[in-house]
Amino acid sequence: DTSRHGELTSNPLTTPETLLDMTIRDGRRQWLFAALGGSLALAALRLRADDFPKITWDELIPEDWDPLESFDNVDALMDLPDTDPRVTQLYEKLREIWDNAPTVAGSGGRGVTLPGYVVPLEQNRAGLREFLLVPYFGACIHTPPPPSNQIIHVKVDPPLKGVETMDAIWVSGRLAITRSSSPMGASGYAMQAAHVEKYVPDAPQDATR
Repeated sequence: DTSRHGELTSNPLTTPETLLDMTIRDGRRQWLFAALGGSLALAALRLRADDFPKITWDELIPEDWDPLESFDNVDALMDLPDTDPRVTQLYEKLREIWDNAPTVAGSGGRGVTLPGYVVPLEQNRAGLREFLLVPYFGACIHTPPPPSNQIIHVKVDPPLKGVETMDAIWVSGRLAITRSSSPMGASGYAMQAAHVEKYVPDAPQDATR
């Protein structure tokens, strides 16, 4: 600043060469801090990639589980109107099986990153605190909920801002095998989010928090 420059130039030991040397050292120091900050950011990204590797939604379904195994007469009911009691009974049975869909043994505590769509559960002026993460657009909103092993109940702290219904995001965190029910659907997994980002295919970017 001006006062510092005045002190430097009034000092008989301060020469133009000394000022130049100090400027170079300041520049090097700023460059060093910037490089260090960049290295720390890259290290954090690598750590997140190691702790929370990407998975697919299929990995949350036990290999031996078939959601349609108990429905032998589905084809015969396809042409019936939705008001037919047999269709209603079929849907109720399907909903019961899907809401109690099995989870993958040993997945509790597993660090993961996966993409999905947001179904808000708790949201206020501070932002989004809880939501369901679902694998396809419209689930729980425009179409019935998927099986509970395809729904993750996510909590975030601090709350997310700028995230709306059916926004596509990446979520990183550790899975918990915790069943819960909400008006939007039953979930077989839970997660305290460690990181949430806007969805960009193949490479998480544009961090929201």
